[in-house]
Amino acid sequence: MKPKSKILIIAGSDSSGGAGIQADIKTITALGSYAMTAITAVTTQNTTGVKSIFPVDPAEISNQIKFTSKDIRPDTIKIGMLHSAEVIRSVIRSLDYINVKKIILDPVMVAKGGAKLINNKAIKLLKNQLIKRVSLITPNIPEAEILTDTKIKTQEDMIFAASVLIGLGAKNVFIKGGHLRSKMVCDIFVNKKQINVIKNRRIATSNTHGTGCTLSSAISVFFSCGKTLKKSCELATKYVNHSIRSNLNYGKGHGPINHLSSIVIKKKFR
Repeated sequence: MKPKSKILIIAGSDSSGGAGIQADIKTITALGSYAMTAITAVTTQNTTGVKSIFPVDPAEISNQIKFTSKDIRPDTIKIGMLHSAEVIRSVIRSLDYINVKKIILDPVMVAKGGAKLINNKAIKLLKNQLIKRVSLITPNIPEAEILTDTKIKTQEDMIFAASVLIGLGAKNVFIKGGHLRSKMVCDIFVNKKQINVIKNRRIATSNTHGTGCTLSSAISVFFSCGKTLKKSCELATKYVNHSIRSNLNYGKGHGPINHLSSIVIKKKFR
């Protein structure tokens, strides 16, 4: 199979393979596109939590973005973990330099186990400068609360938080509703013209490590192939839910999802 598009991932590494760059590469490959990377940090973690974070120098992050894109121009860029203001400034300058229009931002702030992955100075810069430069931002509820200084306890609160992000300059917002306690999981897609709710029945499992990274990478693939952002969010949500249902049960904590759920092996390769 020939890759349908090219995606540049700007994000941190996850040594356990369930989230971060590793989950991004798996998702993009499984959905039929070509993945390139600019690594922002190396984390030591497993399904029980994060042990340490080793940051990559901002200048080297910029080198990865520019040098890679100069040779193989990405159709879409997916941004994940940006742990400091210096890194965000470096990424912004690099984005301006390579001038790719389709950008998906997953504002990674807190790991599944609760470890904080970004400082307050970086959060302020992300809100004031980076949000307005991207096509779509995909926060979960805790991230949306941090970005909007609001509390989210209902679907209406999610819509209000999305409107606050639109007010900060976001073009499109997709807030993931998995943190609300309900039988149905409601995700919200919002821009200045529309509000759409995507509903799915909650899957009973704790093995959801890397769902945010996976979702934003899946959106990047569908968006790069010409789907609208709304349709890309719908298709990516289906892929993530299908991957969660596999319930791999790897590790002693929050296990990974099955990124291979979209792949059917042809008979000649079995």
